[in-house]
Amino acid sequence: MSKIKGIYAASMSILNDDLTLDIKKTIQHAEMVIDNGCHGAAIFGSTGQAQLIPVSEKINLLNHLTSSKHKEKYIIGTGLNSLGETINLMRVSKSLGFNRFLIMPPAYYKYGDKEVIEFYSKIVEVISDCEIVLYNFEKLCGYKFSIECIEELVKKYPKNIIGVKDSSYNLFENLKIDNFSVLPGSESKLFKGLQLGCSGIITATCNATSSLARKVYDDFNNGQDQTVNQNLCDVRAEFEKYNLISGLHTYFSKKEIYYKNLLPPLSILNTKDESDLIHNLEKLNFSLKNTEAA
Repeated sequence: MSKIKGIYAASMSILNDDLTLDIKKTIQHAEMVIDNGCHGAAIFGSTGQAQLIPVSEKINLLNHLTSSKHKEKYIIGTGLNSLGETINLMRVSKSLGFNRFLIMPPAYYKYGDKEVIEFYSKIVEVISDCEIVLYNFEKLCGYKFSIECIEELVKKYPKNIIGVKDSSYNLFENLKIDNFSVLPGSESKLFKGLQLGCSGIITATCNATSSLARKVYDDFNNGQDQTVNQNLCDVRAEFEKYNLISGLHTYFSKKEIYYKNLLPPLSILNTKDESDLIHNLEKLNFSLKNTEAA
């Protein structure tokens, strides 16, 4: 039985006009995507601009996240290259009651499976009772997990290495480990992944598609016909024409202007791309009403 199941959004970070983290609105946004159908949300994943946000602001948000009505439904991303800072942020998170983490190997440097096993081993040796979802995204960090690497990590730390977010898509069709969650990083892989035994998804665009993705998930598990999966995949395809963070912030800014705030070098879409995105989503009968909780 998988340890993490369902639809998870890689939640967005909301910024003030001075580009500091808006704690209240960021938490409200995460609660909104869960209210709309997600089983949970990853805080400070790449979609949440984690690599760009100061550690002090992350800690400030974590202190307030303890009061969220969905506290038990969050996975905490670290978004840090430094092993020491990753461990320190995990210590703070654990002291506040958060025990599940989404951790990507460090970016920039070149390394292989042996070094990746060493990296996660160092973490688990210090934070011995944590639960880690590996983050497989070669385009961001330069490394792509092999099946053999994950099998070795799970063999060494079966209580700690509990799943993988697969955004490189080299794992979800072939990785089979008992009591281990495989979660592709795209709605377009949701239905196929479920058929293959995957646990669900963790995606950027579930910030907007949570209700559709949840219906696909529930219909599969209830043995019902798939009536919205194609629409879900089409919506994802429209967002994928652009940088996902830029597209999502542009999309939500049609409702609230503060979503336009992004940390450089990120930016919202230009006028033409914004118009094309909104127009094409409307052609799919998808608009901001889809993100409003019932």
